[in-house]
Amino acid sequence: MVRLPLTPADVERGQRLGALLRAARGERSVLETALDAGVSPETLRKIESGRVATPAFPTIAAVAVVVGLSLDAVWAEISAADPCAVVPRGDRAREPMAS
Repeated sequence: MVRLPLTPADVERGQRLGALLRAARGERSVLETALDAGVSPETLRKIESGRVATPAFPTIAAVAVVVGLSLDAVWAEISAADPCAVVPRGDRAREPMAS
């Protein structure tokens, strides 16, 4: 499988995600947080530093739960500066359907 190169927007989103998770972790150690989330400490370090700009959704979800963030809050933060961000499917369901 060929992976497309990351765009500058992808890299920026990854940096915002990392900063958000790091701030939400607070005084908790990377080791404790990672183990509680079921991910490796190295993976969490890479996400928090922005070196993994597009982590897998289950990884983000697991860490978010451990640090007390809703996925809605995560999405709002990482997509705030991105005018091309895709509207989550749940929000589309609230839009009126064309007849």
